Amino acid sequence: MYGFYFDQTLCNGCKACQIACKDKHDNPIGVNWRRVVEYTGGSWQVDGETARPNVFSYYTSMACNHCEDPICVTVCPTTAMTKREDGTVYVDQSKCVGCRYCEWACPYSAPQFNAQTGHMSKCDLCYDYRQTGQDPACVDACPARALDWGPIEELRAKYGDQNAFEPLPDPSITRPNLVIKPHRDAQPFGHGTGFIANRQEI
Repeated sequence: MYGFYFDQTLCNGCKACQIACKDKHDNPIGVNWRRVVEYTGGSWQVDGETARPNVFSYYTSMACNHCEDPICVTVCPTTAMTKREDGTVYVDQSKCVGCRYCEWACPYSAPQFNAQTGHMSKCDLCYDYRQTGQDPACVDACPARALDWGPIEELRAKYGDQNAFEPLPDPSITRPNLVIKPHRDAQPFGHGTGFIANRQEI
């Protein structure tokens, strides 16, 4: 089973991963299989008569997490959403009717409706690249080397198994094949005090 690793401590929000994915797959405007979310917040800290800002901001690059329990596969009425033998989830375009059930069900908003084709589309962890021994486009594009991929058990052995941080949803819903090295200010899922600063982009 394959998955992604993401290092929040290295990401500066440049979106090179997002652009590389969009360019590689020639996705139209509004269809973004990988998105970079900026999570920010904070307040003023008052010490006597002195007030200073106590703020935080960090980025999370996310695509399809090729979950162990992919809800998109469960809700698809035509069996167009399928798991390959390697665990990656893909859309069988010959079966998809564009009903968007998968889009509405996925807590990560991974499936994206392509109005040009009338079908759903999503990250397949660059299946074609992997068949020729290449890394996914997003991984190779990251100038900070904040992204990695591979068998999820190897990623967990190397980097740990954390993935429950704001603004991501509860990982128990789908059990994502995702490992995150948290930013120093990363807030645990369910305890967030910040907000998504670039909601219009994602």
